[in-house]
Amino acid sequence: MGTEIERKFLMKDDSWRSLAKGTKYRQGYLNSTKERVVRVRTIDDKGFLTIKGITTGASRVEYEYEIPDAEATAMLDELCEKPLIEKNRYKIAFGGLTWEVDEFFGENLGLIVAEVELESEDQQFERPGWIGEEVTGDPKYFNSNLIQNPYQKW
Repeated sequence: MGTEIERKFLMKDDSWRSLAKGTKYRQGYLNSTKERVVRVRTIDDKGFLTIKGITTGASRVEYEYEIPDAEATAMLDELCEKPLIEKNRYKIAFGGLTWEVDEFFGENLGLIVAEVELESEDQQFERPGWIGEEVTGDPKYFNSNLIQNPYQKW
């Protein structure tokens, strides 16, 4: 069993853009209740199935498995809740950690958030200058909630 410890932030400015090249992600949810999330995702030509438990603080259990890209694409197109989450992800090394900046498209166009995975909830870390307000505990920023309440409707 894996545990994901993640902090999420809004962006202060666009100075991060020159630091990485984006990778296209498509993801959808087979189940998006707060107790458990079952996500299907494609990253370039790879597919993944991920199961996550309820979030407590900045932590939750997580299981992830690579699956055939064709099967992931079929699940996204035929089985997942709509709208799908479409985004570019930029991975930026800073302060010994990898920051993942997600720039959303479609019904979530205009939303850009940064996440950083930690070893423990109380881990100290340096924040890049382009990081703004922390939104870790705000469920409206959970990818699974962006289906029912897309950013364009806020």
